[in-house]
Amino acid sequence: MSRYTGPKSRVSRRLGTNIWGTRGENQAMERRPYPPGEHGRTRRRGNVSEYLLQLQEKQKARFSYGLTERQFRNLYDEANRRPGVTGENMLRFLELRLDNIAYRAGWAATRPQARQFVNHGHVNVNGKRVDIPSYRVRKGDVIALRPKATDMIQIQWNRDVLDRTAPGWLEIGDNRVTIAELPTRDQIDLAIREQLIVELYSK
Repeated sequence: MSRYTGPKSRVSRRLGTNIWGTRGENQAMERRPYPPGEHGRTRRRGNVSEYLLQLQEKQKARFSYGLTERQFRNLYDEANRRPGVTGENMLRFLELRLDNIAYRAGWAATRPQARQFVNHGHVNVNGKRVDIPSYRVRKGDVIALRPKATDMIQIQWNRDVLDRTAPGWLEIGDNRVTIAELPTRDQIDLAIREQLIVELYSK
């Protein structure tokens, strides 16, 4: 199992957006609203290559959902094989990850925290414990917190304080979530231009 463990604010400053949704990233971007590195302040912003735009969109999606480069490429290849629009298929697969469901349900403040909850075995899928963050749920699946997890202070705080509104393709119940339907592009609120990612991998 691998995940990014480096400085988060540097990645957010490089890509120009808050990737992980933490307060520290916002503060870093406000204090230093320019890319990291020795030449961050003096770097020219006018001439941005097409490749750079495509690469940045790919990195936004990859870091946002916590995938390695190989995982992301494999997911793209699968989305490309499936019928339909490749970019939408790719985002749908990302949204159906189990750690993302825990995040969308409001049980975790960030996706990395949701990944930790799943890794530690706090989530059931259809009544069975699943501790694989990349597990892909299906329509009709019921994802629930395990009994001990419902008493965790962190999860209770997230649910009470964050008050996150779940997307329309999820049915929120008492300590459980049902996949009512597969998400469509207009139900995914991530600011990513997926067509640029498709163009990058299609070269």
